Amino acid sequence: MAETELTGRVAIVSGSGRNIGRAIALVLAEAGAAVVVNARTRRAEAEAVAREIEGRGGRALVQLADVADAAAVERMVKAAAERFGRIDILVNNAALRRETPLEKMNFVEWREIIGSVLDGAFNCTKACLPHLKKSGAGVVVNIGGLSAHTGAKHRLHVVTAKAGLVGFTRALAKDLAGDDVTVNLVSPGLIETPRTGAEPQHHQTHATLSGRRGAPADVAAMVRFLAGPGARYITGQTIHVNGGAFLG
Repeated sequence: MAETELTGRVAIVSGSGRNIGRAIALVLAEAGAAVVVNARTRRAEAEAVAREIEGRGGRALVQLADVADAAAVERMVKAAAERFGRIDILVNNAALRRETPLEKMNFVEWREIIGSVLDGAFNCTKACLPHLKKSGAGVVVNIGGLSAHTGAKHRLHVVTAKAGLVGFTRALAKDLAGDDVTVNLVSPGLIETPRTGAEPQHHQTHATLSGRRGAPADVAAMVRFLAGPGARYITGQTIHVNGGAFLG
């Protein structure tokens, strides 16, 4: 790959085997970063993304880890540091999304969603923290969601978790400002991705001003910008990528 704005830097993208995470991993590699491609269990998907990166001349490392498992995250971060020597960029993208009415939701399901989103962001950030501080231009990008700002029927656990990421982003930005680490949240909305089940209900109650649904590449482009040198004066922000479906 030609030398670009992220050449020499290393990124971890959680949940990057498919959809938005995949697009983020590919675009950061295109920008010159070595990328750790993470999935919870689907190795074949993660390896396919890594092959795509390497096929374009980039560097990639596949790491299976459930981000809700702190020990697994520590192993992933250790492997990344041993392979690439540094970690400069963390994208907290991994999440589980389900629709369940409250009367049918049990505490196990509630905790599973909260664990994948909020515990995952905490575990990954904590494990990467020494490396991000050493970077000199560290970056954390959290991936939120439209429903955190609008609410959504039958998504109490998902909305709560994604809304929690907004507070996590603001607090962490203040904690890490003195270490030259920026922390921002990208909130996608109405993004066309392959789904095994029905389209989320809240997608049917929103429309974009642009007249089209977004693509994972639209979200990835914003993450690339926030990871680069042109965004060093941006921190603690929630940035909406939704075609005007929500005006925040």
